[in-house]
Amino acid sequence: MRLPSSLIPDPDSSFIFRKSPKRVAYVISALVIISVCFVGLKFWPSEIINILEPEPPTGDYGWVLNPETGELEYVQIPSTTFYHFANATPVNDTYNGIDISSFLIGNNTPIFTEGTYYGIGTTTFEPTIGVTKEGNLYMTSWGTGSGGATAIIKCTNMLTMTNASEYSCTDVGPPWVPNSNDPYLYVDLWTDALMKFDMHVLSGMTVEFSENEGASWRGPTAITWPYTLQDHQTIASSPYPCQQVLNCYDTTYVFCVNGNYPAPLCSTSFDGGLTWSPENEGAPSGCDSGGLTGHIIGSNNGNFYRGNPGCDGSGYSVYRSTNGGFTWTEHVLPTESTGTADTWNFEEVAVATDDEDNVHASWIGIDNLLYYSYSLDQGGSWSDPIMVAPPGVDGTGFVAIAAGSAGKVALGYIGTTNDADGNSTWNGYLTVMTDSFSQYPLITSTAVNAIDDPLDSQKDDCGYDRCGGFGDFIDIVIDETGRPWFGLSHNDAGDIGIFATTAEGPSLRGETVPLQLLPLGGPITL
Repeated sequence: MRLPSSLIPDPDSSFIFRKSPKRVAYVISALVIISVCFVGLKFWPSEIINILEPEPPTGDYGWVLNPETGELEYVQIPSTTFYHFANATPVNDTYNGIDISSFLIGNNTPIFTEGTYYGIGTTTFEPTIGVTKEGNLYMTSWGTGSGGATAIIKCTNMLTMTNASEYSCTDVGPPWVPNSNDPYLYVDLWTDALMKFDMHVLSGMTVEFSENEGASWRGPTAITWPYTLQDHQTIASSPYPCQQVLNCYDTTYVFCVNGNYPAPLCSTSFDGGLTWSPENEGAPSGCDSGGLTGHIIGSNNGNFYRGNPGCDGSGYSVYRSTNGGFTWTEHVLPTESTGTADTWNFEEVAVATDDEDNVHASWIGIDNLLYYSYSLDQGGSWSDPIMVAPPGVDGTGFVAIAAGSAGKVALGYIGTTNDADGNSTWNGYLTVMTDSFSQYPLITSTAVNAIDDPLDSQKDDCGYDRCGGFGDFIDIVIDETGRPWFGLSHNDAGDIGIFATTAEGPSLRGETVPLQLLPLGGPITL
């Protein structure tokens, strides 16, 4: 879109554009904060400013922060990126009667963002992922390892590459373990240990460990008591203090499973997974939530959290353990206005904790859209829920959430923009908030694939049911630099595993600054 010359104000305007040396852009220089508005889905100035350079080329343009100058910069916005507020509300010069400039400041400032993905070279099914401080990324690949075992795909150089051809992926998983019906990987957030969690025909679970980036493994160790069928496992660690005299590990591990019981069953290890406690009810006594649960997560204060339906069978709740997984309390989420999903993975409530032990939760409502709420008191109370999917998205599925510094959150999910056509295609989305505690948090959402490169175009209800490489769940993590990484399946390419991320975007750790630029990936990496 071209700015019409008839709208250029008097040359004596106090606002000045100047061309950026880094990219063709027009930068505001002013003594006041500019209020901005949205036309369609992109940022536009609420006042047309004096232009001292030629008009920008045709395209979609918007305001983002230039970190070198501290000013808003006028740049071309990718067609797959959306800046918006809650409930898919376009950014206006006023929002609920409030001048936008009063809250598009500080950590709540727009930063140029573009999504992309990189293939792992093999297939995946309900991928779980992890990242280590050395910068290596890991993803499960069901049945593609030695002898048909679940492979643990290790990808190197992804965090630092300048060309999409510079990364490589290989299987580093243990070759001696039979294939798992539910492949699961957890990378310890405190020690970087890799934990491979295998389910064997619903009859029991084993775990294998690596503390050297997959170079060697120990195990398998049997970790479940085979008195009931077991599936849908999840595992996490936290620095909860060891409660035994000998053989203490740096972190405490807790796993929970669906054990044909009214609520999930959970078990604890204080020695790095060598031995495990008998399984305990992972909910308050008498809870009838069902045994299926979202991913468990540990917090810096030693707490563990997980999410699934409420104990009375209605709504959603977050369940908290403050004693290493031995007892749990229920903390009801504010779902009265959102309802709960009526889809295959309806029981999935995604939970994350940030560096300051705040708790973040996301779920899919009865309208199949994505909702978010946070707690500043370990689940004791929750903020009003907000719908965080971008404008134009009609349905969502397979939600995952991760958090970095306080109030910095990334949500990964798949979504469709054309449900009404009866011929839906499904895309991968990353939605980030750099100040989710703001009264009006700015939400930046980006599709990780191009419009002509959908992740699934074969199954209209892909986000609401099992679909290619999407089984029961997917996974998201944030690396040391603050970049989100999201594990997905590219079904149209043959269920190829992909790591989705932001090639450019805000860091979710520390100050709200742009991440180091990564090259665009996409179909060339499949």
